[in-house]
Amino acid sequence: MSTIVLVLALAVLASAFASAAILRLLPTLQLQLVALALVAVCLPLGVVLASGLVMFGMHGSAKIVAVGLGSALAALAGAAVLGRRILQPLGRLRLTSARLAGGDLAARAPEEGPRELRALAATFNEMAGSIEQLFDARRELVAWASHDLRTPLASLRAMAEALEDELATPAEYVPAIRMQTEVLTRLVDDLFELAMIDAGAVTLELTDAPLGDVIAGCLGALEAEARARNVTLELRLGAEDPPVRIAPDKVERVLLNLLANAVRHARANGSVSVRLEPWPEHVLVAVEDSGDGLAPGTSQRMFERFWRADGSRARSSGGAGLGLAIAQGLVQAHGGRIWAENRREGGARVAFTLPRPVTRARSVVPA
Repeated sequence: MSTIVLVLALAVLASAFASAAILRLLPTLQLQLVALALVAVCLPLGVVLASGLVMFGMHGSAKIVAVGLGSALAALAGAAVLGRRILQPLGRLRLTSARLAGGDLAARAPEEGPRELRALAATFNEMAGSIEQLFDARRELVAWASHDLRTPLASLRAMAEALEDELATPAEYVPAIRMQTEVLTRLVDDLFELAMIDAGAVTLELTDAPLGDVIAGCLGALEAEARARNVTLELRLGAEDPPVRIAPDKVERVLLNLLANAVRHARANGSVSVRLEPWPEHVLVAVEDSGDGLAPGTSQRMFERFWRADGSRARSSGGAGLGLAIAQGLVQAHGGRIWAENRREGGARVAFTLPRPVTRARSVVPA
């Protein structure tokens, strides 16, 4: 009897391995589910029936066959219901992915079915949303870049035609030509900087240095513009000016951009201040102005490329709208973050963090 039991156990084990190998060869998930249900029912049932035949003989074979067929039919019905519940959401997800691949960026998959399939659909929809935002950003980038390039190019062409027709002398247009050339150069440089930031190829010559001198230099560079607008510049360092891990030229560009925006939006006879707050792991730098503050939704969009609060995009009211996007990229390249908010006292506040250098404790060797 023990020999028969051992042979039966080995046969069941071999059947299980063979069934698993066969299941992997089936072409569709539905067939695999049906076969798995049959194996899950028939294999244990076969063991029970074989044991009964060995122990009690061949009596009642018709009943045994009936039980086997009934179990197999029940397994097929259960597999069909389960397969339908699993395969329908997968089929809708497949159709949605095909629509997305065909260019329908607004396609989203319904989040239904078992929990795992709902999570899969939610992840797919999140990916589809990111792709749609990426394409929208690319379209806006091309549109706004074309807009900002068209204006100075049209001006240069008009001046060139005027010179060709001898309607003006070169001396009259040389300053204007130089100014438009500088506008184009700045725009191209900004686009190149953004491309380098996106590619992760920004070169940072990092050094440990306090920020006080960098901030003072930026305030000095904007002193004339602030005085022309009757705006007072202030530096609030506090009692400590700890060293931070920075590339001074990149941080200077960030500060100049934030200060220029703050001076432009500050009220007449108002003020713009730079506040420095040291924390254990980073240093917070905040540029605050006494203007009208940020309009609703501005803090979420102001770091987007080519976005400007002035819908007319007139040059007199600002640049191309790339400065804050570059500032965000440079701060993140340092390992910090940047954000904007309204002050309770009135006005806007744009703050960013920079990491402090990692200090290693010296090991003391006992004498």
